[in-house]
Amino acid sequence: MKTKTVFKMNMIMACTALALTGMAQSAYAEDEAVTEYTFLDAIKDGKQMTNFRLRYESVNQNGYQSTAGSSKKLNTGEAFTLRSLIGWQTAPYKNFSIGAQITDVHEFNDDFNDRRNNVPEHSNAGAVGAAALNKALYPNIVDAGFTDINQLYVDWTGIKNTKVRLGRQQLNLDNVRFIGDIAFRQNMQVFDGVSVLNKSIQDVELFAAHFDKVRQITTKDRHGNIDIVNAKYRISPSESLVGYGYLIDVANLGQNNGNPAAIGTAAQGGNGLGASQDTASTAGATTDASSKTFGARLDGVRAINPDWKVLYTAEYAKQTDMSGGSPLIDAHYFKLGGGAAYGAWSVRIDHEKLSSNDGQYAFQTPLGTNHLFQGWADHFLATPRQGIEDSFVTVAGAIDKVKLYAEYHVFKSDEKYQSTDGRLGDKYGSEFDVSATYPFSDKLLGKVEYAKFNESDIYGTTLQNAARKGDKEIVWVTGMYTF
Repeated sequence: MKTKTVFKMNMIMACTALALTGMAQSAYAEDEAVTEYTFLDAIKDGKQMTNFRLRYESVNQNGYQSTAGSSKKLNTGEAFTLRSLIGWQTAPYKNFSIGAQITDVHEFNDDFNDRRNNVPEHSNAGAVGAAALNKALYPNIVDAGFTDINQLYVDWTGIKNTKVRLGRQQLNLDNVRFIGDIAFRQNMQVFDGVSVLNKSIQDVELFAAHFDKVRQITTKDRHGNIDIVNAKYRISPSESLVGYGYLIDVANLGQNNGNPAAIGTAAQGGNGLGASQDTASTAGATTDASSKTFGARLDGVRAINPDWKVLYTAEYAKQTDMSGGSPLIDAHYFKLGGGAAYGAWSVRIDHEKLSSNDGQYAFQTPLGTNHLFQGWADHFLATPRQGIEDSFVTVAGAIDKVKLYAEYHVFKSDEKYQSTDGRLGDKYGSEFDVSATYPFSDKLLGKVEYAKFNESDIYGTTLQNAARKGDKEIVWVTGMYTF
């Protein structure tokens, strides 16, 4: 508890220091012309935070095993949902503005596991047998029917080049690998607390935050302490160097779930023991995953001439335990890649590794937008204990108004794992992802996406409560209207 208090006080001091940095600069600067609003004008002249997103998602997952011997899970699931985000942010009034947004997700059918409530809300006439009584028998499509406050915050900009935000808020940092709002899903991830952004130093952005609660896409509230520091130096408008620190002391963010049957995966992605079966050497890794992660990222696009550009990324991070977290938490992350762009088209090759600590713990990113990484089929939202190495090719471009994007991944483990007949394997499989986006107007957007994962070595089939990475195929059709 003492360690948690120290971290919390350090983050408050960091936020205060950022604010004072801006104050020191503004104290001697000439006042700039700022539009003065009345309170009613501030409301009227604010900005929309409203959009509606209708989505159909179909999942076909082979080798989808049941953890209960008496029930048989279904390979196919379908979800038809509508997300409504309705909100408004006022213009500044005496350096204050208010943002408020509610969210509502409506499920039109029951033929999927929304990870929130296994009781069907509709007649579910298309279901077969016992499946009509339990949504958990279907593959996961984590878009639960839910209504809540999505964002509610106050911004204060009384210090030049500084914004302080207090309340429930979205947050996306860098490429959202470590911190993101997971906006792909219908229910977003949001944070409760205070954040400070300062841009007093030329080409430098300093961000610090302390959050004591996060609402995940499963709609569950997780309480604890999340402390964030992110410093970005802009080498050019399209190139940056970032240093960061993420301190996470929150009970069970999913990657260390103690009830494998509840999410269809064992702790840390399977091929290991669940919390009820932990040995003395592994119990801490699944029951307390408090960790600190420090790293640096170099990323950019550099123009060679008006037509050609070079793309590059290099990143490294180290993750260790903190605040009583398991000493097994000791792993690293790196990404190295690059490519080229010509006009609207680009191609790049990347290699990303989330290492394993001798098969007992693997590098985790519990607050990141993990759907965008290691393939869209979502087999690796939690890194398996044996770690993962992902080599992939990305192609992006446009034909007229249609934006096209595709990835091809080859997945291997960092440490070998138990496969069939007692053999060891290290090949998880491969995946192909592709999408096409078309703007019907400046407000209406349509998108079609497809993901196909093919299994290689069979992962964990002989281990109780382990999650097989079976063949999986997903189709999404999305329409979004933004005010």
